[in-house]
Amino acid sequence: MSYLALARKWRPRTFNELVGQEHVVKALRNALDTGRVHHAFLFTGTRGVGKTTIARIFAKSLNCESGVSSEPCGQCTVCLEVDAGRFVDLIEIDAASHTGVDDVRELIDSAQYAPSRGRYKVFLIDEVHMLSKNAFNALLKTLEEPPEHVRFLLATTDPQKLPVTVLSRCLQFSLRRLREDEIAGQFDHILKAEGIEAEPGALTLLAQAADGSLRDGLSLLDQAIAHGGGRLSEAEVRAMLGTIDQDIVLRLLQSLAGGDAAGLYALVEEVAGYVVDYGSVLSDLAVALHRVQVLQLLPTAQSGSQGLDTGRLQALAECLSPEDVQLYYQIVTQGVRDLPLAPSPRIGFEMCLLRMLAFRPDPATGQAARAEGAAATGPGSTPRAAAPGANPAASIPPPAPPAVPAAAPVPAARAGGAPALPDPIELPGDTGAWMAAIPKMGLRASSRQFAENCKVLGHDGQTLRLALPRALEVLYTQAVRKEIEQALSAAVARPVRIAVEIVAEVEDTPAHRQARQQQERQDQASRDFAAHPGVQAAMAAFDADLVPGSVRPQ
Repeated sequence: MSYLALARKWRPRTFNELVGQEHVVKALRNALDTGRVHHAFLFTGTRGVGKTTIARIFAKSLNCESGVSSEPCGQCTVCLEVDAGRFVDLIEIDAASHTGVDDVRELIDSAQYAPSRGRYKVFLIDEVHMLSKNAFNALLKTLEEPPEHVRFLLATTDPQKLPVTVLSRCLQFSLRRLREDEIAGQFDHILKAEGIEAEPGALTLLAQAADGSLRDGLSLLDQAIAHGGGRLSEAEVRAMLGTIDQDIVLRLLQSLAGGDAAGLYALVEEVAGYVVDYGSVLSDLAVALHRVQVLQLLPTAQSGSQGLDTGRLQALAECLSPEDVQLYYQIVTQGVRDLPLAPSPRIGFEMCLLRMLAFRPDPATGQAARAEGAAATGPGSTPRAAAPGANPAASIPPPAPPAVPAAAPVPAARAGGAPALPDPIELPGDTGAWMAAIPKMGLRASSRQFAENCKVLGHDGQTLRLALPRALEVLYTQAVRKEIEQALSAAVARPVRIAVEIVAEVEDTPAHRQARQQQERQDQASRDFAAHPGVQAAMAAFDADLVPGSVRPQ
């Protein structure tokens, strides 16, 4: 007795059986019921969300013997043949294996003939983005003005690779990834119809592993049924998927919150006892941290617990600061990306956990500080190590007082003991002084580019007036203004502001002077090179000329 996979057995045959994609189904239903059916449709979306299925149902609706409607009868010869995949007027083409222009020309020639059985000859081109450029060009005219009896249904997972000329000729429908609750609900419906028992937690795990694709989920469901011997338990599905119990994830976070390095390493040993993907464990940690942050900042928000104990999540939300959670989440997601670069997956996993144990935000500054096995302390206080097994909340320091603006950094001392303060400069009054001051201000590239293209108009001792050409107005931003005012105030040792005037043109700027100086050096180098006796002899011997700009000054 042959077995039919669940993904094939439970493929929807009507629009009512589709899971999700209501926005696409509504548009197609209205088009069929009103008779306003376009000649070319493009269905886009990730794998396994129903692109080809919707196209087949649409083709069935066009050719059903009971008439064109959004409710094909499902009993006539046409409907049965479409479901069986042998309807002669539904031509399915896999563009991944028929990429050439000759394949498209054969399709175009076939389109000229009337349908054999149905009202319309429907061409379903799957993975249409795989067609070659010449194949697309050959298809364009027929795609824009096909015969009355022809309808094109295109499907692709990568619409960005389609030429704009193709996109403009089609009605485009983007199919979304399915939600986990939609996939789990369909699993429950199928298993009840199949007479198979399943634990709710097992269905949740499979829905998460499906990653938005119902077809992938049904393949996993087939595998889970075989793995469990006809019954789905959460433990069996977790073992099949190689995931760990969410209790371990919460215990890892509790050890991190308490600064319990020994307990954390013991949990790592426990995780290593499973056949597990360390990247998936880090992803589970990221999910748990997301739930903790939601409970902290949006306690009324509705979000699934992903199989996590809500009470323990709430306890973590109370003993961890929001800054800690954000830093932990950043470290975990970075750890997932860095895992392939580690000497081994376990080392990468351990280092990610140790990084979270070693660092957390400083309550006073918000910057990462050394935790030394416990919570980071504020300025002037002594780090407190959390005892193993202690209450995690006890390791969280009290709120720090409002931060006081930090004083300017103290320069290195001279040999005599006095601090080496930089000599202040005069506020620039002309382009030459402005040109000399720019290198001393330590500006970033964007701010330096702005400064070099400004001309000094003068100053009153407190405000420096600059002129900027209108063509370069885009360089003048609030961040650039603030940086230049701070750098210039530090250079002249007193508060200074700048006032910028946008003018049509500016001639005498540091950038212009630098360009002139560079050109003068270039010209001088060319003259010196041309005057060299050896160069003159070579030029005379070969009747050669010196190419302008080919000589560069040192």
